[in-house]
Amino acid sequence: MNKRLAEYFITACLLLITALSAQAQQVISSSVPLTDTLLPPVMSPRSQSEEEDFIKPSRPSVANPAEIQKAGVLQIEFGYDGNFRAGEFRSQHAAPLALRFAASSRLLLEANLDTVKSETDETGMRATGIGDTRLGLPVVALKDTEQHPALGFAYYVKLPSASKDKGLGTGRFDHKILFLLSRKFGSVDMDLNGGYLIVGREDEPGWVTGGQGALSFSGEFENGFGLQGEISGQSKDDVQPKGLFALGALTYKANRRLIFDAGLRFGLNADAPRVGVFAGLTIGAADFRSQ
Repeated sequence: MNKRLAEYFITACLLLITALSAQAQQVISSSVPLTDTLLPPVMSPRSQSEEEDFIKPSRPSVANPAEIQKAGVLQIEFGYDGNFRAGEFRSQHAAPLALRFAASSRLLLEANLDTVKSETDETGMRATGIGDTRLGLPVVALKDTEQHPALGFAYYVKLPSASKDKGLGTGRFDHKILFLLSRKFGSVDMDLNGGYLIVGREDEPGWVTGGQGALSFSGEFENGFGLQGEISGQSKDDVQPKGLFALGALTYKANRRLIFDAGLRFGLNADAPRVGVFAGLTIGAADFRSQ
């Protein structure tokens, strides 16, 4: 029943993405004259402010935004992520590092690595080493405007850099294809993701497939503090273990180049770790197009 609950959630996310995409396409075709598509778009005040975002954090949630940071900016994300009381382990700790470079306003080059990963099994045995590496290629198809939400796609491949002998990884390549949708409702940002997982079998040739869904809402106050909430689920292990999760986070924007985050994550079914804790930061390290 718990596995079905996760599958129902993932299916619901995919259906919602499909419905919103169809609505966006209908709005575009019915409200934008053909001649307007041949001219440079007039940027609304809202889209201007979004274009000026120097950084666009992808952490701490599972859902990634469909839009990216300012073109030419190298964004670095680093933090701590812990999971506790799962069926397959007692505790799991990681120090994830992500490098995200906006090659253009629509193309992102991404590399992620668990610089340190430590896992304690049910017998109390601990294994420590580096984790897996993931390379990603997110693409922005449509930017958020008054007429339609932001739409994007992403492809990720996992390189098996974690030790299989220590039980820190499977030793197999994994693939993930994501559909990204983002929409701004006043001061609240919504990010909705649907994903197809292709996971290498650990002890035999071939792959198994699964799904992933995530729905996140976030908002920022005038004093720089913000709140984020998310529901996510996946049927196979990915960046997070398989299961259904609820996440709550507190963020603080020190300036346009630096954002802190911290919070808790709770497992909602038997497959998921009971509780997780995380903290980290996002830095706009360099702007290669600044004059």
